[in-house]
Amino acid sequence: MNHQPNNGRVYFFSISLSYKRCEAFYQPGNNSVIVTADTGHRIQIPTSRMRAFVTKQGIQGRFRMTIDNNNKIVSFEKIG
Repeated sequence: MNHQPNNGRVYFFSISLSYKRCEAFYQPGNNSVIVTADTGHRIQIPTSRMRAFVTKQGIQGRFRMTIDNNNKIVSFEKIG
């Protein structure tokens, strides 16, 4: 967990999901995914944020998510 000037937090994590597993992101009632950050923190991410990264292979890669003091996502991006 890195502290930013606005006292927000930055989390880094890896995701590797098949396309079949990603199909759940589009099902009614599946509003979030829980991932484990590199720090060991479990973080909840809205599936709407994940959908932009789904390819025919699913989702693979490293991600960075920055949240503000109210736990609102400031940025969510693929970094590798």
